[in-house]
Order: sequence, then structure tokens, then C-alpha cells
Amino acid sequence: MLPDPRSADLPADKMPAEEVACRERLKTLGVEFEEHKAESNPDIGCSIPYPIVVKTLGKSIAIGSGTELNCQMAEAAARFAADVIQPAAKAEFGADLKSISQASAFVCRPRHGTRKLSEHAFGNALDIASFTLSDGKKIEVGPTPPEKEGKFLNAVRNAACGPFKTVLGPGADPDHELHFHLDLEPRRHGGTFCQ
Repeated sequence: MLPDPRSADLPADKMPAEEVACRERLKTLGVEFEEHKAESNPDIGCSIPYPIVVKTLGKSIAIGSGTELNCQMAEAAARFAADVIQPAAKAEFGADLKSISQASAFVCRPRHGTRKLSEHAFGNALDIASFTLSDGKKIEVGPTPPEKEGKFLNAVRNAACGPFKTVLGPGADPDHELHFHLDLEPRRHGGTFCQ
């Protein structure tokens, strides 16, 4: 693996103030989560010193089980669900967003076909496979959605570029045909990479 300075991140004796503040913001947003023990794999380089397992992305938006993220990514996902996905679902389908099915959160692995660690290795990425609405309708991410679903998925994908630093989905490459990949990878000059 190529070295990444975040691989050396380990938990301190006391949780840093910015981590505590992030958790307070999550509670204010209505996010349900549990603390999780630190994740670290020195051989590969994966590390999340202060992971959480997210149960909901707000008062009424569930997320698939096992959604382990760092707090900053959890906060970005919760704000995005409330500020973008929920209104887009209401506008396009006249129903509320009930849940998000995630395809991947924390996974200790490199980026496909590279020696660079994936943002998933730091709990800094979330892959979304589908959205379920309050009326039971399921909208799956894929290369050729029906027109109305396509409009909704395009709105979500386009709006993700900015709050997230990397946005990938169908058409970007074969690995992202059936989900949206969203992450907070720090980029030079604060830029974004959206495909």
C-alpha cells in the first residue's frame, strides 16, 4: 500500500473536543448512533480512531445495518439526506424518504486496482445502493433507471458534488454501476471529483 498519514491515527486517552462536538451536532440532527471501538489494521493501513455505527440519518430516515463511519462522514451524510434527498423525494414522488440502503461503509481495503487506500478504509466513504420511500417505493441506483427515478437519482447525484469531495456512480466505471460512492477525501485546493 502507498503510505497515508491517516493510517497512524489512533485514539487518544480522551476523545478530542472536535469529535465530541461532532457527536453533539449529530444528536441535534436527530441521528441515532452507537460508539464503536477503534478500528486499526497496521498491515494494510486502515484506521478509524473514533468510529460510530449509524442507525438513522435523522429523525425519520433509517439506514442499513452495519453503517460504520467516522463522525464527520456521518454528519455530512445526515445533512445531505435531510437537506437534499428528502426534499428531492418529496418533489419527485410526493413521498418522504424512509430509508437508505448502503452497499458499503467502513471496509479495510485499497481502491480497486490500485495500491492507494480507499476512503472506506478510514470510515470516510458511504456507498448508497437504493432509497425507499414512505409509500414503499424503492429506487435503485443503476445505469438505466425509469425516467422519473432517473430524474430523482440525477438530482441527488448532482447535488452531492460539493458537500462530498468524491461522487461516483453509474457510468463512472464498472465498480460503481449499482451504487453512488460519496466520500470526504481531502483534495488539493479543496476541489471535488465527480463522475
